[in-house]
Amino acid sequence: MRKNSKAALLLFFAVLLLSACSASLKEEQNAAKSAVIEAFNSTPKKTNNQNEDIEFYLPFGVEVKKETPNNIILKNGSKTYILFYNQHEGPESKVVYKATMKQNEYDLNETFTKDGRLGFLLIKNKEKKMNEMTIGIGGVKITAQSKTKNLSSDAATMIAIVNSVKMK
Repeated sequence: MRKNSKAALLLFFAVLLLSACSASLKEEQNAAKSAVIEAFNSTPKKTNNQNEDIEFYLPFGVEVKKETPNNIILKNGSKTYILFYNQHEGPESKVVYKATMKQNEYDLNETFTKDGRLGFLLIKNKEKKMNEMTIGIGGVKITAQSKTKNLSSDAATMIAIVNSVKMK
C-alpha cells in the first residue's frame, strides 16, 4: 500500500512539473508573433534558391521536395512547408491574405505593414498541441503544421523564407 501511494505521489509531481514547464498556446503565439515582426522589419536573407518565377532563401536543412505552378513543397526532416506565390501580386497586395482568411477561422490573425509591404501571421489551433500556421507578405505565403512548443522557431524559419522571396 505504501509503495502505491509513493508511486501515485511521484506521478502527480511529475505531471505537475511537466505541465509547469510547457509553454501555453498564448505564450507561444506571442513569441511567434514577435519572431515574425522582427524578421519582417529586418533585411531579407540573401536568396540561395530559385525556380522560373521566383528567387528565395532556404535555411540549412530545408530542401525543395516538389514544384508545381505557384507552389513549392519544402521539407526539413519530417516537417513540410507549402510555399505559395502569386507573381502577379506585389508585397503590398491584400489578395492572398483575403483569400486565405476565407478558407478558415483563425485563433490568431495579425497583420503588419512597413514600407508599403503587408505582412500577416495566421494561427489555427487544430488539435490539442498541433497548429496550422500561415505567414505571408503580399502575394507570397507559407503554411505548415506546427506543434505548439515549436511555433516561434517554426515561425522564424517560415518568415525568413517568405521575406526573401523576389519575383523575377
